[in-house]
Amino acid sequence: MSPVAWSALLIVYVVWGSTYLGIGIVIETIPPLLGGAIRFVIAAVLLAAYVAVRHGPGALRVPLRRLGSAALVGILLLTGGNGMVAVAEQHISTGLAALMVASVPLWLVVFRLATGDRPAVATMIGVITGFAGVALLSLLHHGGSGSALGIAIILVASLSWALGSFLSGRLPLPANSLTTSVYEMAAGGLALIVVASARGETMDPGQVSARSWLALGYLVVFGSLVAFTAYSWLLGNAPISLVGTYAYVNPAVAVLLGALILSETVTWPMLVGGLIIMAGVGIVVSTERRARPAAVPRADTVSVGAGEPG
Repeated sequence: MSPVAWSALLIVYVVWGSTYLGIGIVIETIPPLLGGAIRFVIAAVLLAAYVAVRHGPGALRVPLRRLGSAALVGILLLTGGNGMVAVAEQHISTGLAALMVASVPLWLVVFRLATGDRPAVATMIGVITGFAGVALLSLLHHGGSGSALGIAIILVASLSWALGSFLSGRLPLPANSLTTSVYEMAAGGLALIVVASARGETMDPGQVSARSWLALGYLVVFGSLVAFTAYSWLLGNAPISLVGTYAYVNPAVAVLLGALILSETVTWPMLVGGLIIMAGVGIVVSTERRARPAAVPRADTVSVGAGEPG
């Protein structure tokens, strides 16, 4: 693999793994849903400008039905998924959030079962293994890493993200993947504004720390734009088996950064439960890749049909 490809993979590893830390710093002085709204609205505008310059303004014109599908997927991914991750991180550590979100591929199999699909036996073994890890983290979340409320919220976020990812492969979306991301981020960001208002979230820019502003800028530029571009490029220029390793590396990066920068507690239940989840996801991803070679869905910024809850 070329040095460019390795650089792109490193970006995906580090940036997507660090978005949980970025959210944790943003919500120190910015309300969680408003912070997400600002992030995705700005990212949508910047990406729309790029698409218009690169492909012409016509690339942003899509049929109403496809626009509606992209909006629905964006709301599930970014409002219900990413937004709830930010809310959950008010109650649990960023590392624990990343480990719980890593269960998204397991939920995707559950949705397939609900629609009559019959995954391979090995896939089901992976799902059962992974959910055993989720159960362990949910039941043994003590030790400073989280609360029952935070666990419940992050489970809702994972479920919403998985549903958005699942529907994205079954709904008619814009042909251009970047255009799809524009409308997903726009819809998700606008919906976050509505939900934030309903929750009574307000923000005084003068009370926001420079640290939170910098983290928000990092999420916009690197989390929602640079890493997504790197991932999209990798899908066409690197072995999918290697690209898919981001699903195992991102949680480890998130736990490490949370411990080093935010001094978060890393408990033995977190380590054991996280390893069990990763083992389950590994079984599912490897089995499904052999059964039907395809792009691995992201369990974390914004992409067509999947993304970064962090």
